[in-house]
Amino acid sequence: MKIEQIYTGCLAQGAYYITSAGEAVIIDPLRETQPYINRLQEDGVQLKYIFETHFHADFVSGHLDLSHKTGAPIVYGPSANPEFKAIIAEDHQIFEIGDIKIKVLHTPGHTLESSCYLLMDENGVEKALFSGDTLFLGDVGRPDLAQKGANMTQEELAGLLYDSLYHKILPLHDDITVYPAHGAGSACGKNMQKETIDILGNQKRTNYALNQKDRQSFIKEVTDGLLPPPAYFAMNVMMNKKGYNSFDEVLSQGLHALAPEKFEEIAEASGALVLDVRNNREFAKGFIPQSVNIGLDGDFAPWVGALIADVNQPILLVTEKGTEEEAVTRLSRVGFDHILGFLEGGFKAWEMNGKETDFINRISAEQFETEIKGNEEKIIDIRKESEYNAEHLHEAYSMPLAYINEWVNELRAEEHFYMHCGSGYRSTMAASILQARGYRNFTEIEGGFKAIASTTSIPKSDFVCQTKILNKLD
Repeated sequence: MKIEQIYTGCLAQGAYYITSAGEAVIIDPLRETQPYINRLQEDGVQLKYIFETHFHADFVSGHLDLSHKTGAPIVYGPSANPEFKAIIAEDHQIFEIGDIKIKVLHTPGHTLESSCYLLMDENGVEKALFSGDTLFLGDVGRPDLAQKGANMTQEELAGLLYDSLYHKILPLHDDITVYPAHGAGSACGKNMQKETIDILGNQKRTNYALNQKDRQSFIKEVTDGLLPPPAYFAMNVMMNKKGYNSFDEVLSQGLHALAPEKFEEIAEASGALVLDVRNNREFAKGFIPQSVNIGLDGDFAPWVGALIADVNQPILLVTEKGTEEEAVTRLSRVGFDHILGFLEGGFKAWEMNGKETDFINRISAEQFETEIKGNEEKIIDIRKESEYNAEHLHEAYSMPLAYINEWVNELRAEEHFYMHCGSGYRSTMAASILQARGYRNFTEIEGGFKAIASTTSIPKSDFVCQTKILNKLD
């Protein structure tokens, strides 16, 4: 028997590849299926089942393409109702794969169909729990995503989650290995640990949600401090439930090279968003007017989902040479399939053709220190609230990037402000969005708070460990 976690850091997502005696299963696969097929061929094994722990909200699973290409059936837990052929398992139903067995544990709460998969080895010993979004390391799945479809409140769903965890998961042996669907950074929970694998006994000791005195206490702690889910979540659920275009088709269309003239023509005719995925340093120096920057070198896909939101938005790409396929692939993982092509030759080709360009008014941390002395100009910190609470510039306002569509309306065109994030990645995103909407009276700080804190003497609040802050929120 072999268990392999295939972890994708950008999505903080874990897929699982399990083999035994010539047969294999894959749990919660990513959108692009060829790496799995290559692995199956290399190992000389047959894919017997594709297990889905639930209808995912934060990414589009590869279950349909993988099933079409391999013939392996898709398995969901009880109460799932996909609009395609699938095995809807019963609670405690057992599936045999080679010499091992996998038992379905229906664990509603995160969603109604949420299920965990309990693996038993060739001797019948329970060895591993693939816990999906029911149990994370340090946290549990948020219970507010399925409210509309379930016609239940988040408190009622949290109650179901309590029953699932306390009656089906906690009674399991302490030495069982827990393999969750997500880790730190995912929006599917609020306080996950950085580790991606643990034993259940340690989670019983350290996970706040597994140490509540009663059901009501659990409901309060799990629902307290939940931030609104990203807007694209509901659309991803529908794609996972109803079906989607083949990834191969999406990739073929997205890799259509467009000369500058054709790129400009399509942009004007289609209303497509020009998405520039270069790093923030290159983007700040020059870019196509009205384009938005979300760099491939960071948490690209989640930020695309949070900031663009509508998966049906047509997109034209500006990339560094050789990164076009990566950009299309990572967009497709969160359901952004309407990619019309990419700028052939990149931004340099655009410049060489004499097209109009724009730039970000960006200064160094040292220049910021010089300019801010004696002035009372506004400073906007677009980091997460937890980062701001941990340490911030004394005069800075907390206006997280995730809520830019709300606070942008509070800006006054005549009032200049300085803006920073943690390192420059997010503030360049914000700057591109602001300029696309006509706001130009601001200055972005290169290197963000990290550069400000290390190279200037600008007064800052006392540092407070973010973990302590999160624990207080929980």
